[in-house]
Amino acid sequence: MTDDIAVDLPISIHDRAAFVPAAETLVVADIHLGKAAASSVEAPIDDGRDAVERLRGLLAETEPATVVIAGDLLHSFSRLPRGVERDLERLVETVEAAGAELVVTPGNHDTLLEDVFSGTTVEEYRLADGDTVVCHGHERPDATADRYVVGHDHPALSIEGRKLPCFLYGPACDEEADVLVLPAFTRLAAGTTVNGLSGRDFQTPLVQSPDAFHPAVRDDSSGDVLWFPPLGELRRML
Repeated sequence: MTDDIAVDLPISIHDRAAFVPAAETLVVADIHLGKAAASSVEAPIDDGRDAVERLRGLLAETEPATVVIAGDLLHSFSRLPRGVERDLERLVETVEAAGAELVVTPGNHDTLLEDVFSGTTVEEYRLADGDTVVCHGHERPDATADRYVVGHDHPALSIEGRKLPCFLYGPACDEEADVLVLPAFTRLAAGTTVNGLSGRDFQTPLVQSPDAFHPAVRDDSSGDVLWFPPLGELRRML
């Protein structure tokens, strides 16, 4: 299904993250620190420790100059569960130890972010390549760009009964701009199955016609990235 698919994307795909070589920038979205503590059921993992350890691995792998969190760094709207400030401090220290600058583009969940984070925040962030703008994606960005990288929707692809986090790439799909939607970085997010979704089902206004978006799934065991036909075509094949 993926053998003959050529996707021209100047961004490399990693563990629920994207790296933009031309800007030396690593982008992750939807970390949702505190999701485990806010859950009414016992979480299978320590979400804060898991996020920091995986981020540390990505920093070693990509050696970025900048790390941009594309929104929803925090999970809770109304209170900060125990451990969130500790986990956030560890995350900040991990990025600093790697010699990278940390930038957060707040998401709709980040209502309490200014209470615990004193670093750089900006609603939308233009990368050093000049072509790419990163934001959470819950609102349409004001900045024009050749490419937008967003989160918010937590996309996942259902394949043979398995639900896998996926990236969605739409070339020239938003007023001629490319759009890349990242999966949630937290592994506690079940993800929204995109197989049968229409444009009105997506929460981000940057996905109007999902039929033209290519899903991509990363094989965690091999690190290979599997690209699939656009959703409009893929639905007829699955």
